Amino acid sequence: MELPPDEARAFAERFDLAALDRAFLDDPFPRYHALRRFAPVKRLPDGSVFLSRYADVAVCYRDARMSSDKKAEFGPKFGVGTPLYRHHTTSLVFNDPPLHTRVRKLLAAAFTPRALAALQPRIEAIVDGLIARHADDGHMDLVEDFAFQLPVEVICDMLGVPAGERSPFRRYSLAILGALEPVAGPERQAAGNAAVVEFSAYLDELVAARRKRPADDHDVLGTLIHGEIDGERLSHEELVQNCIFLLNAGHETTTNLIGNTIDALLRFPDELRRLKENPGLLKSCIEEGLRFESSNQLGNRRLTADLEIGGERLAAGTYLHIGIGAANRDPAQFPEPDRFDAGREPNRHFAFGSGVHMCLGAVLARLEGTIAVGRLIDSLDGLARDGTPERGGRARFRGFNRYPVAWARKNSDKRKTPG
Repeated sequence: MELPPDEARAFAERFDLAALDRAFLDDPFPRYHALRRFAPVKRLPDGSVFLSRYADVAVCYRDARMSSDKKAEFGPKFGVGTPLYRHHTTSLVFNDPPLHTRVRKLLAAAFTPRALAALQPRIEAIVDGLIARHADDGHMDLVEDFAFQLPVEVICDMLGVPAGERSPFRRYSLAILGALEPVAGPERQAAGNAAVVEFSAYLDELVAARRKRPADDHDVLGTLIHGEIDGERLSHEELVQNCIFLLNAGHETTTNLIGNTIDALLRFPDELRRLKENPGLLKSCIEEGLRFESSNQLGNRRLTADLEIGGERLAAGTYLHIGIGAANRDPAQFPEPDRFDAGREPNRHFAFGSGVHMCLGAVLARLEGTIAVGRLIDSLDGLARDGTPERGGRARFRGFNRYPVAWARKNSDKRKTPG
């Protein structure tokens, strides 16, 4: 999966996140190899720097001189005061303390392993129901009919969104997250701004209704509304924008995790067979899915002070593109990185980041992915592609828009998915 040396060198010399072609979006991994080999600390035309080596990405997650605040980036990109600017500069992921600390502490209680273990029966019931709904048909779209449905149901349950009001959320999410692409043209920005406005209006009403009831330890929305950290509560804007963030992040990572992992298993049939013969590999298979086709391929930080990375001195203010997908295919860290290995150990990937910004929903995503992938391959014999999948066409988030699958029959002798 590597480009010929001359082609790889030429690609590394001309690489620019602002000018990506379809070949990169369809399969970035040979290009990541080229960057690691010929330009691992790649200075881009706009002055930013793209990092593709595992060791360099690790520095970004552990060094205190890294800022996640994106106001300086998002002002010129979206326009100060626009709905997209307000959303992305208020949400948990694009902030430093103290806002990041306050929101994370409020949410932490809802995402502990103990709290999430209580969700397992509900997750299993959703997965089993989705499989049962399509099992007799012999075919479905893996993304639309299955992978997307599960996380949306779970996060909407957690936030108290009524069952009949959830259908617009995928459209909202794709529009809002699509605007985070390295280049988001006028159409993408218009769709993203409209989605934030519609989503915010919906949440205004949901929050107003929920404020009338007292706090409940099992209610994430109630915790965000009534919870206090050092005597301080979230403002209404902080509350609404972080609910949007939770709904978007809660579905995007898990949807892509399920779709990408099933795709990898179908492309590596020996590993699918190995997993079916040894269900104890399921958890390591999910970790390999996270590494092999990381849902989130790119992250960003801005340097608050001069710092040496990869042997190069970078000045304070430098904007860094963290190549998560590239780091997770670095042969210096992962032997045979382009091979999907359902039993890979160790597997210290960066799919959920690391450090203080480690993904808060990582435990939930792993739980959903483990149950969904395990029950799907255990329940449906002869699972296979049923047509041509359609990639999402995004550089930052890697997944599928559609993935038609079919199977020979439903397996009535189901084994219980390992916990």
